[in-house]
Amino acid sequence: MARDVRVRRVYDGADEGDGERVLVDRVWPRGLSKEEARLSRWEKDVAPSTELRKWYGHDVDRFEEFRRRYGAELEDPERAAALDRLRGDADPGPLTLLTGTKDVDHSQAAVLAEILAR
Repeated sequence: MARDVRVRRVYDGADEGDGERVLVDRVWPRGLSKEEARLSRWEKDVAPSTELRKWYGHDVDRFEEFRRRYGAELEDPERAAALDRLRGDADPGPLTLLTGTKDVDHSQAAVLAEILAR
């Protein structure tokens, strides 16, 4: 059975159907208070490394390579443990992965959702 994993911008308001709301960015979103974010938690250990994030720079032409490199990073024990925690949230579902990026379809949250939906 497929898990109910969603991806949204953290700046968009919370929705009743969001379920667990987990921020998956390494850096806290600018101009947003913790109250406004309405998070279940911040899982920054699952975020891409600073080096990978800077290399990618949200350049859509680099997304496939970003996805591959990020997948390799997720095998790191600390990131793998964070991914397992997200799997635990996704099993009862729904799980909403939150990111500050404008293009959620080409973000680490989208890559994570794809992995978790399997």
